[in-house]
Amino acid sequence: MKKSFASILLATLMAVTAFAGTTSCTSTQQAPTQIISQDGSAYRTVNLTETDYPDLTYAAESSVDAVVFVKVTISRRNDMDPFLRYFFGLPDMQQGQGSGSGVIIRQDGYIVTNNHVVSGATKVEVTLNNNKTYEATVVGTDPATDVALIKIDAEGLPVVPFGDSDNLRLGEWVLAIGSPLGEELRGTITAGIVSAKGRSMPSQDGSFKIESFIQTDAAVNPGNSGGALVNKKGELVGINTAIVSQTGAYSGYSFAVPVNIVKKIVGDLIDFGTVKRAMLGVRMGTVTPQIAEELKLPDVSGAYVDSIDKGSAADKAGMKKGDVIVDISGTKITTASELQAKVNSYHPGDKAEVTVIRDGKKEVLNVEFQDGTSTTGTVDEDGAIAFYGSKIKTADKETLREKGLSAGVEVVSLGPGKLQDAGVPEGFIILYVNDQPVAKAEDVMAVVKKSKRGIYLQGVTPAGKSRYYAFGKDESND
Repeated sequence: MKKSFASILLATLMAVTAFAGTTSCTSTQQAPTQIISQDGSAYRTVNLTETDYPDLTYAAESSVDAVVFVKVTISRRNDMDPFLRYFFGLPDMQQGQGSGSGVIIRQDGYIVTNNHVVSGATKVEVTLNNNKTYEATVVGTDPATDVALIKIDAEGLPVVPFGDSDNLRLGEWVLAIGSPLGEELRGTITAGIVSAKGRSMPSQDGSFKIESFIQTDAAVNPGNSGGALVNKKGELVGINTAIVSQTGAYSGYSFAVPVNIVKKIVGDLIDFGTVKRAMLGVRMGTVTPQIAEELKLPDVSGAYVDSIDKGSAADKAGMKKGDVIVDISGTKITTASELQAKVNSYHPGDKAEVTVIRDGKKEVLNVEFQDGTSTTGTVDEDGAIAFYGSKIKTADKETLREKGLSAGVEVVSLGPGKLQDAGVPEGFIILYVNDQPVAKAEDVMAVVKKSKRGIYLQGVTPAGKSRYYAFGKDESND
């Protein structure tokens, strides 16, 4: 959408371009030759002819018509003081508009975009490259991966075929296609290379995220969100999602959700109407040089197991605190974000072989993944209660004192479900549920149990601001 992403200060980088990384469309280039220099160092060289450079015209022309412009109308609550709203005759709700991009993945009108493009939208319109406009319905969203699926009533549409993002190589050419800065520039194509894989960025609201971004230097700007990242074969390898910039405009760093994550999410949304998320049940940390030395690791990579949820899939498989996960069923794990992405590819009940390093030796554990959503009302050992995919707990005295409150219920962890979908931040203190005051977590559950339709929460954000959130109640308690 047309909004700035979080500004992140980046250290000065030194880049070296190696011609040996250039690939050929015609496979006529000579094999790389190893050269030994006078100082004994080795490097590779390869001879390239004019026909060896990549031709991206096929990828561009075969993909551009399947990338659409997405326009949304959003209604927001007017935060102005109620007295001033009444005095000036202003409405309780304000309407605004935003835009992004989308990718047609099926001829019958299914389109992938970003969750942040359509989140909170009261109306979604899609304009194709042939200038036809359709009203779209939101099939489902997944805030954890920032993926959404929408649909228009049309047949015989052009599509971008799925590729395999796991096979992307550093330095490989890719194209970004979308509508930067609005409708006037829809169908814009930019080129770049894969700069890095498995990137993650800090969550600004503390919410649960699954991130293993593809980083590229293809020019992407606000409005590109939800657009296509394709390889030179014209295959979809990612959904453009974010940029890192101090100005809000492209500055050399863009990020896309890998298509292998997208395929799993949209498949679940089409088949089940919601995401069936597998859970391993571990808290992960970064493998530092110090940890690598202490645990006798061969290198500084893997996902360090900081803690394990009791009764979880990891616990039942025999995983222990201090283990380092390095492989899942043949897929090498080098970072925590890669572990998240791999686990997300499974469904509850699926089995996998997880390789860990323990006491300097590799061990293979047989894991059966569990459902990532606890049943609402389930009580943990620490007293936290599962609440629509998240956890709530009676707020402690110190937290209440900091907020100037006498009682309340804290959202101690946020996971996929209705609270996250409604925009509730982690650390939110619930003061009222359906206009009933609540002092402990059990009070929340008692009011919810009596509720017949919707649930209306009133409370205070971690920043100390009063906020209201509402969502529908259903029997599935997701």
